[in-house]
Amino acid sequence: MKEAWDFSTIYVTFSSEEEAKKIAKVVVSERLAACANIIKSMDSIYIWNDVLEETTEMVCLFKTTKDKVGSLMQRIKELHSYETPCIVEWPIVSGNPNYLDWIRKSL
Repeated sequence: MKEAWDFSTIYVTFSSEEEAKKIAKVVVSERLAACANIIKSMDSIYIWNDVLEETTEMVCLFKTTKDKVGSLMQRIKELHSYETPCIVEWPIVSGNPNYLDWIRKSL
């Protein structure tokens, strides 16, 4: 069985729930992620092109294995509408062994 650090969560922001769902369905069906959790409606404040922006975004958390991270991130980038999408990896350092085993078996 893989150790916890062999798994990652990929954090991605989207402009709409529809886009988040569409991309989540693609990458889960392609078995790049075992699961995608969409968190609706967060306020984002950031600087873009030297302008202070404030917008509503969705967050999606994708669970995957370390060996799928590069392919998953590339696929999300290909499908994403943003010029520079937020796609970051959060390594899983500990977790329910049964859940981690489910991730592994789902990919």
